[in-house]
Amino acid sequence: MLRVANCSGFYGDRLSAAREMVEGGPIDVLTGDWLAELTMLILAGSRAKGRPGYATTFLRQLEEVLGTCVERGVRIVSNAGGLDPAGCAGAVAGLADRLGLRVRVAHVTGDDLSGRDLRDARDPDTGERPAATPLTANAYLGGRPIAAALSAGADVVVTGRVTDAALVTGPGIWRYGWRPDDHDALAGSVVAGHVIECGCQATGGNYAFFREVPDPARCGFPLVELAADGSCVVTKHPGTGGLVSVGTVTAQLLYEIGSPRYLGPDAVARFDTIELEQQGADRVRISGVRGEAPPPDLKVALTYPAGYRNTMTLVLTGLDIEAKARLAEEAVWARVPKETFDEVHVELVPLGAGLSPAGGTALLRITVLDADPGKAGRVFSSAVVETALASYPGCYALTPPGNATPYGVYRPALIPAETVRPRVWLDGEEVGGDGAGPYGPGAPGRPDGPEAPGRLEPAPRGVGDDLVTEPVPPGVGDGLETVRTSLGTIVGARSGDKGGDANLGVWVSTPERFGWLAGHLTAERLARLLPAVAGLRIERFELPNLLALNFVVHGLLGRGVSAGTRLDAQAKALGEELRAALTDVPRALL
Repeated sequence: MLRVANCSGFYGDRLSAAREMVEGGPIDVLTGDWLAELTMLILAGSRAKGRPGYATTFLRQLEEVLGTCVERGVRIVSNAGGLDPAGCAGAVAGLADRLGLRVRVAHVTGDDLSGRDLRDARDPDTGERPAATPLTANAYLGGRPIAAALSAGADVVVTGRVTDAALVTGPGIWRYGWRPDDHDALAGSVVAGHVIECGCQATGGNYAFFREVPDPARCGFPLVELAADGSCVVTKHPGTGGLVSVGTVTAQLLYEIGSPRYLGPDAVARFDTIELEQQGADRVRISGVRGEAPPPDLKVALTYPAGYRNTMTLVLTGLDIEAKARLAEEAVWARVPKETFDEVHVELVPLGAGLSPAGGTALLRITVLDADPGKAGRVFSSAVVETALASYPGCYALTPPGNATPYGVYRPALIPAETVRPRVWLDGEEVGGDGAGPYGPGAPGRPDGPEAPGRLEPAPRGVGDDLVTEPVPPGVGDGLETVRTSLGTIVGARSGDKGGDANLGVWVSTPERFGWLAGHLTAERLARLLPAVAGLRIERFELPNLLALNFVVHGLLGRGVSAGTRLDAQAKALGEELRAALTDVPRALL
């Protein structure tokens, strides 16, 4: 058994988590994820200002636990290296020296493709090459370079862009010696890594049924007990808050995924084969995961500077909300013409129970995007403020006039895996051998040719196209008495962002409820229940083994988080919007 713990789900997560995980109980490997898609843009901005291109909070956490980890033999694996894994590794070595510790520090390079001719890269949807030189370009590496670093004797391994799951898969390869064609074991470790990479989201954080979670304010971070066959038990340290249940694990399994074939550089994990079992308090076993050979391409994260943005938010109260919103817009555009901006987005957001003839409260968010920072800045925001005494009754703003802020966009691309060569360095010297693992040409377990398993296929078009792994049970719920109630009465949900797309996973607790849900919640009905997604392309996938459905809503988030103009720019609340929607549920299922 290999005990792999997580202490960070994003750049900005709880600083005390590393100490809690090291001191709270026995672990073998401490991991942390710092790199969301947006983080690469943040780190690029830091580097441009002469600051580190890595996550500096990693060092603050490490200072509290490095001595204990060395004493106990706990290995540390982190992607906090960001855009400068060598610089981060050097900072770790410097920290160890200041603490009087003898620590062997490794770092992984090869993910950074900036400055390289990307003629082999292509858009996963259109097949087109990148249209411009990106600000950052980083391939998603897998776990084999991490395993090579650990095998060479590293106490701390720092990477740049790797898949989130690689932080668990790498230690698994190191401990159990999995070969590239051990697809099932590798896929199991990918699933384990996906569960714990978002920290407390696996232990009751952001959970739809949050009232079931004890002491959520002290939510413990997750760990997995990883077995040689790739199965694992998800748990947390005793005495911490939170909950590890089939429900909390299911919720995280559905987070930011697409089809049931979860693609990765080490293996394709078949999420439609996952089996979950509650083995006791705060212990959920994951088994049965089947794997396939990884695709011939690696995903690449490309970021581009895109211009400047600014948002002003006005509050509308009382009667005639929509008419007041029209008046507010007319007053603003009379001072600064709408057509002069590159892009304009207006969002009317009801508060509380929503708007009614009896009145209510709403937010009017006006966002402009432009290449000119002055126009998007004070020119726009001052124009909004100038309307304060010549607009709708009860006019006031939540935002003062201010300057525009730069924003960038994220774009995914695919590049032949054989063209990417990871390199492993230990104490500043390159480690010999094939640190690239499965990325080299002709590697075991890697398919070749256009028909290779795992190659991305274009998704079908149209809201009504339901992509399912199993046929929908016919007639479930037919003829039964129904009750008009919120979908969330029996349905859990979790949602998030995938570039410009949104993922929305929903699940239920019994096969009977799933039989009804699978027949009831089609892509077309989803669009009716969530007006914000109407008219967009929706993919729908069934996961009967998890009693779950997953939807991918294409284009909801525009050009991604940094460029997003929705109040909920990362679609974090999309699932809760769906759970609040009213629908007809068979009374027998309530």
